[in-house]
Amino acid sequence: MSAVLAESPVLTPVTDEDLTLAIHTVRVHAPELWPQGQACRSERVPYPCRPARWAHTTIHAAGLTEEHLGEPA
Repeated sequence: MSAVLAESPVLTPVTDEDLTLAIHTVRVHAPELWPQGQACRSERVPYPCRPARWAHTTIHAAGLTEEHLGEPA
């Protein structure tokens, strides 16, 4: 099991509720460029933060990519 999955478990099959939360999380925990490098817009920690890693893993486990989701609202 990879370290990302060990710290951010994703249950499969991915439910509609999990996918909805993951999509929202990707939009909230987006990267921003700072003088120190990329940081999470929400948490101001190095990107990708833990919630962003979980969200990306969940989206991929559902068989989607961020491109399938369209632009953030």
